[in-house]
Amino acid sequence: MSSKLRKSLQTIEDYKTEHPHYNEILDILGEILIVREEYRNSMKDSIFSVDENIIAQKMAGGLPLIDMTRGNFDLTRPREYFNSLIAIAERKMPEDATSIVDIIRNQQFDWEKMIIASFDHVEEEPVSEGRQKHDDAEDSLDLIDLFVEESLRPELEYVAEKYSPSVAKFGWAEGYCPICGKEPKIGEIRGEEDGKRYLFCHQCGYKWNFRRIKCPFCGNEEQHSLAYFAVEGEERYHVDVCNKCRRYIKTVELSKAAGEINLDVEDIATLHLDMLAYEEGYN
Repeated sequence: MSSKLRKSLQTIEDYKTEHPHYNEILDILGEILIVREEYRNSMKDSIFSVDENIIAQKMAGGLPLIDMTRGNFDLTRPREYFNSLIAIAERKMPEDATSIVDIIRNQQFDWEKMIIASFDHVEEEPVSEGRQKHDDAEDSLDLIDLFVEESLRPELEYVAEKYSPSVAKFGWAEGYCPICGKEPKIGEIRGEEDGKRYLFCHQCGYKWNFRRIKCPFCGNEEQHSLAYFAVEGEERYHVDVCNKCRRYIKTVELSKAAGEINLDVEDIATLHLDMLAYEEGYN
């Protein structure tokens, strides 16, 4: 087990003490991180290839290195990984896992179509939309969305790590990921008032610098329509909102001396901020 994974698992245990209502989902995340590392250790290459001769053109044109909506990829390995993620739910949440398996066995469930749809920025509904929702099944659907996103993570993470130095040289200024094109859910700011802002991609794990006073979703830079809110006692976190497009992104404030944090873990530990944002009409 790598030191990075060990640190992330310890952070999860700490958050389970601080936020006991998240214990179940944090437990599942811990299992996912372990299985993800095992998957990565078994990889010799990624199923996604990059033409290094056109990286500069893609970056200049605002095009991510991997275009999931246009490519024809062999998703056999990610599908097997997806099945191993479902097995985690069966171990950790046997009662909920039954409904998850029932949904997956439904003829309307199309795993590959869900993956492609999740990369479409035009989509305004969650990935799971289109499958009839009942109140007692919403948690299961949320978990399926999490597993679908995670199913490509090791393969795309490999690409992100390999081409990170090349991409960083081009000063990517878009609000979506330069590796896979996914929109961010969370970011971080390091330092004091002049600290840099970084957006984080849950799909591939890439992190890139982005202007502090700008909406990553619609490009709005008008200060009067950009705002944020925080919860008392949790000022380390805040939710940046745009009153033009009604979108939001969570942000973690870090000191210059702070070490690397796992933003996958931070995202789960701040789910209450997502709920508050939804209640305020942001999505």
